[in-house]
Amino acid sequence: MSSPATAPPAPNNLRRIVAASLIGTTIEWYDFFLYGSAAALVFNKLFFPDSDPLVGTLLSFLTYAVGFAARPLGALVFGHYGDRLGRKKLLVLSLLLMGGATFAIGLLPTHASIGAAAPVLLTVLRLVQGFALGGEWGGAVLLVSEHGDAKRRGFWASWPQTGAPAGQLLATGVLSLLTAVLSDAAFGSWGWRIPFLLSGVLVIVGLWIRLSVDESPVFREALARAESRKEDDERLPLVAVLRHHWRDVLVAMGARMAENISYYVITAFILVYATVSAGVSKQTALNAVLIGSAVHFAVIPAWGALSDRIGRRPVYLLGAVGIGLWMFPFFSLVDTGSFGSLVLAVTVGLVLHGAMYAPQAAFFSEMFATRMRYSGASIGAQFASVAAGAPAPLIAPAPLIATALLADYGSSTPIALYVIAAVLITVVAVGVAQETRHRDLSDVAPVPEAGPAPEAEAEAEAEAADARTV
Repeated sequence: MSSPATAPPAPNNLRRIVAASLIGTTIEWYDFFLYGSAAALVFNKLFFPDSDPLVGTLLSFLTYAVGFAARPLGALVFGHYGDRLGRKKLLVLSLLLMGGATFAIGLLPTHASIGAAAPVLLTVLRLVQGFALGGEWGGAVLLVSEHGDAKRRGFWASWPQTGAPAGQLLATGVLSLLTAVLSDAAFGSWGWRIPFLLSGVLVIVGLWIRLSVDESPVFREALARAESRKEDDERLPLVAVLRHHWRDVLVAMGARMAENISYYVITAFILVYATVSAGVSKQTALNAVLIGSAVHFAVIPAWGALSDRIGRRPVYLLGAVGIGLWMFPFFSLVDTGSFGSLVLAVTVGLVLHGAMYAPQAAFFSEMFATRMRYSGASIGAQFASVAAGAPAPLIAPAPLIATALLADYGSSTPIALYVIAAVLITVVAVGVAQETRHRDLSDVAPVPEAGPAPEAEAEAEAEAADARTV
């Protein structure tokens, strides 16, 4: 029999919880792709006009890098208070900070109006966004994971992950519409502000949904137990994570390497490689990424559901190994310059990426004990982004490193090997991890660091329970 902490919620309530998490991750990626495009199109002229055009573009990208660098700090702060005060409160705060900063960018005066203060204000808002985004992902996936039951946790927790392709489709769609109906002068003068101001609508909808959901029952139960004990570890979740779950943090970081790097090679670097090496127009490459992103959105829940049936590790490893094997065919297809081949290359790559990205939410949630779960999942995810990320165009290490490799060697082979190296790290990390799909998220204490016996025993008990219900 399910305990109150793990009993599945009513379908309507669970759908509202999923929507509350999805809206935040969609805003996150909407902002990511929106700012990256605006930095390339207009920010260099509006906020850094005294610089050389190329230098101005690099400076506008640097403001994004500053926000990216603030994510680990957000993970630490939001994780700490999310484990002490609750997931819902911190998610509401992250949405307000993130959406509010994006909206404020749409209202910023330019360099022509207030001089050097304009890029300073832009940088400050990027810091606020990065800080908020650092705490958004962990809370969003935990809110879903801790409400759902173990049998379908992978499926439901994968929905916040669809925010990445959803945000990309939304941002690109809005920008494409505006550039189609506005002249270059109108877009540079005032049209660029519209997508940022539209984020205010997303924030209002997101707040309405997030305020209507309940706090995680798993967290409420754990908090009640903690208040009666007042243990130091529970007052300092970060200390508890580093003491009890440092191996899990390393596993999470390693698991993200192939997922993070491959995604940016497939969706960001491809815009550079296809135009430089294959002679494809940037719009053609972008259209291929959009089609692949739509398929990506559709397959993520399917991969999440499969992880409920066969486990998080097998699905994750399938995606990682698949990405490694796909890299050489990927570049061969792009080199043809054919739009159909380009769509096939990107789509298959994103489908394989989805096999890692979908179970990641439930996998990371299940690694950590309840009273340190927000901290552990956020630290593992965001510090991996720093290890795999650096100040670069589109703010990802993959485009920067891949571009440098292309410039030095004039070939896609070193780039494919670069991704394969990340795959090897991920395969090792996931390979040494324990399977987690049958873990009870209501557990407050850290999972014992024993061998596979407890895991096998838990799986056998769960399978026996499933058989008794048939």
